[in-house]
Amino acid sequence: MFEASANCYFYTTFPAPCQQASTGGYDGLTLTVKAPAGGSSMLVEIQTSDDCSANAAAKSSYFTVSSLTGDTQTVTIPFTQFADANAASVKAFVFQGFSTGGTWEIGQTSFSCGRGSGDSSVTATSASQSISSISQTSVSASTTPSTPPGECSDLLIDDWSSQSRLTFLFYNALLLPTSDDGTMQSIEVSDNRVTLTPGGSSYFYSSVGCTSATNIYGGIGMNINAVAGTTLQVEIQSSASCGSSSPASSSLSSTQLGWTFDGTEKYYSIPFSRFSGLDTDHVTAILFSGLSQPVTFGPMAFYCGNTGSPYPIASPSEPGVPTSTIPATTGPTSFVIDAFDSPNANALGFWHGGDDPATYSISGGKITFSMNGNADLSWYTQLSGSCTDFTANDNGYLHIAYTGSAAFSVALQQHNPSCDTSVAPYPQTWDVVEAGRYANSANSDIYIPLTHFNIERSRTIGLALKGFYASAKTTVSRIELVQSVPAGFSVPSKIETAPLYFACTRPNSFAFAIDDGAPGFAQQVLEAINEADIKVTFFTVGAPLLDTANNLTNVYNEMLSRGHQMAYHSFTHPPMEGLPDKAAIDSELTQAINAVQSNLNVR
Repeated sequence: MFEASANCYFYTTFPAPCQQASTGGYDGLTLTVKAPAGGSSMLVEIQTSDDCSANAAAKSSYFTVSSLTGDTQTVTIPFTQFADANAASVKAFVFQGFSTGGTWEIGQTSFSCGRGSGDSSVTATSASQSISSISQTSVSASTTPSTPPGECSDLLIDDWSSQSRLTFLFYNALLLPTSDDGTMQSIEVSDNRVTLTPGGSSYFYSSVGCTSATNIYGGIGMNINAVAGTTLQVEIQSSASCGSSSPASSSLSSTQLGWTFDGTEKYYSIPFSRFSGLDTDHVTAILFSGLSQPVTFGPMAFYCGNTGSPYPIASPSEPGVPTSTIPATTGPTSFVIDAFDSPNANALGFWHGGDDPATYSISGGKITFSMNGNADLSWYTQLSGSCTDFTANDNGYLHIAYTGSAAFSVALQQHNPSCDTSVAPYPQTWDVVEAGRYANSANSDIYIPLTHFNIERSRTIGLALKGFYASAKTTVSRIELVQSVPAGFSVPSKIETAPLYFACTRPNSFAFAIDDGAPGFAQQVLEAINEADIKVTFFTVGAPLLDTANNLTNVYNEMLSRGHQMAYHSFTHPPMEGLPDKAAIDSELTQAINAVQSNLNVR
């Protein structure tokens, strides 16, 4: 129920990448609608794409529902009434163009079958006007339609893909709200797992929009790891109106569900049939409370049918070994940089260490990294206390002897012009290469030409191992500079990288950049910089721009009107190196660009 006014609209989106309606035998859209007066009409838009890929562009087709009576009535629109629509790849529906002001009601909306290709059950008129379509990705609560017969796929609620999406943006994998009540001692995301450490009467919830699960999903399941004796409470919420103000709830304890824990990870299911009074046509949220001990959840998803299984998470793809090689060169010298004989110093006598000592260990002349897929963490080994001129070794190679995963990056760091550690920035910049591109098939050796690091190597200060994007461990036994590579070892060509700037090139100037933060502080930040009379660059995450609840779009439009600059900061703020493949990286960037363009009209 809503009050219609000029240019207002209501929309429903589907879980990415699309809903294959016609493939499953559905041939139309059915909804209940009540107009404020007889003779009213509205415009229905269907957004479809040529195929069901995540990056396929949406196109819109329109149909006018007219001669509404003013009473509650059921309307069925065959897909054939939407000119040029591809019902095998449905992205969204939009209801708009309400001819009459006042209170409108749009009830349950679902795909229908058996209507053939004939006329709809209401009068149809041509809709030739062009209306700008909304973004196919929505962070507003939406109704998940029935899944076509035989086409059911488990619906992911959260894969715990990044700390920032969960505890910075407060979104789950559906881009719907998720959070605790503010009393958890900690919420830690690692390796597609979240560990909740309770503080008193803490609870944690995840919204699922308004999911229609009847005859589709039998429940929700996930892997759980907790020590023996741990107990918790599971609550499922539903709402016939799809609202969140006063949902109906049903809860069971882990004991009532028959769960026992023993300190190992196992799969546990939450069958909807066990929850009395649950409206499975309108499931809105799941809530966990009463945690007696810390609990670790794996990926959480609706499961099809009556039996669930762990939701599969795509492993990051490592680059293949080189199939061709660049001409070999020979450097003048060789020396060991790090043999890991000391916990605090390398073979050159300079410092080595990392961002989080808990993620690596040095023993027996080796260092083992257990980053658990946290691509934000790095480890460093310093080459000198000031500037080191590496240009004499330009024909040589950086050699890393290792075992395990090569899913990480190697950076060579450049000191600032004064070679002074007390002057910012320090280091001034660095260049990064992907270790796996330079590794052999035996996963034992990495050889990187020094010239592949695009920095001023006359001011080299150190190197870093960073961006560990897989959960598998990596053990390194030696880092050294060598004159040549072994016979038959293939070394790939350099992939072009963009320079990283951490200081302005114009003397006596600096750039002021602000990343997205808590939306509630955005207006205060704007007022503060206006009082200081400075111009700044705001790096905005795309997904919150689509969330009308936080008012960020209006705030950023005001910032633009005052002469500030906007820049991209991804769509959901994941560690980019930790995404499973290049397509996922492209999707983050593309969706961010689309969100900024559609909401702020800049690109």
